Amino acid sequence: MILRPKTSLHYHGTLLSTPAGLPAATVPAWLRRAVPDAKSLVAHSLEDVALAAGAALGALDALIRRQERWGGAWGQRLALSAAATTAKQAGRIEDEAALRDTVLLTKTGDEVGPAGRMVLAWRRLVTRPSEDLLTRKHLGAVLEEFGHPLDDEALGDLADELRKLGAGGMVDMVVGGFAAAERYSFGRATGAWLADALVAQRLGWPRAVPLLGGEFNAAGPARPRRAGAGNAAGIEDESTRAKYLLAAQARAALRAVDLSSELGRRSERLLAVAPKLRARASDLVVERLLSDDAIVASEKIAGMSDRGLRRLFDRLVELGVVRELSGRPAFRIYGL
Repeated sequence: MILRPKTSLHYHGTLLSTPAGLPAATVPAWLRRAVPDAKSLVAHSLEDVALAAGAALGALDALIRRQERWGGAWGQRLALSAAATTAKQAGRIEDEAALRDTVLLTKTGDEVGPAGRMVLAWRRLVTRPSEDLLTRKHLGAVLEEFGHPLDDEALGDLADELRKLGAGGMVDMVVGGFAAAERYSFGRATGAWLADALVAQRLGWPRAVPLLGGEFNAAGPARPRRAGAGNAAGIEDESTRAKYLLAAQARAALRAVDLSSELGRRSERLLAVAPKLRARASDLVVERLLSDDAIVASEKIAGMSDRGLRRLFDRLVELGVVRELSGRPAFRIYGL
């Protein structure tokens, strides 16, 4: 049985904030114990799984509403992780480092390829206002990035269906986002993207957070529906699907909170040395590091030369406040 907190939580329709007295983004010990991994969590009842998911989203919600300066880098790092999961699901070999290279080392206007488009799809989730994500314009763009273009009529039908889901309960909304993707044969990556967008809109987040996208097999193992199965079997399948999705959502929310703690510490160290930097436009470089997953040393920032930018990055690495992410002697990439 999952350990229940003293404060009553409710997940069907609205999200409660974190339990009273806890600092923002703090994860209660009972929740850590309740969400060791998605597989063990789904062994419990749907109500207990929903309780854990609601509490995990409560901790994440408190973090998001602080609107930290490093939020851009945090969101893009989560998007990269989701893209790597998507690539793995598609049978591709690119890991996070390769996906980062695909996008950053491609000239503006050049084709980034199927793997690069997966990165662009998840970055779209974290860089566009959440209220715009499920409009026909952005739906059409993200479906193309995932390799599933739709005609105008079908795109309108999907947008209408998602709008109706957004007015329902949280559990039905998450499950419905996946179900809509399945009906159009879009696959689980698209279902995860739609569900994450719906959650962000419901909770009023300015930007969405890739949650289900970073969880491999978030919807559970694929199980073909048996011919002639009765309604009871269908209900059981839906309940199991809901538990897998909510368990994955809980696990992903805690993972996002943990990443925020790590990036928060790194950004504090960067901001502490920022006033001592003498390079021209170093303040703009610091802001870019806080806003993006990574920056290439050859990027043009406020007229800085390649040499000047490399020297600044080398200095930041020497100070231990920035990391070189590629491991290469050339075409180096830097980030928190």
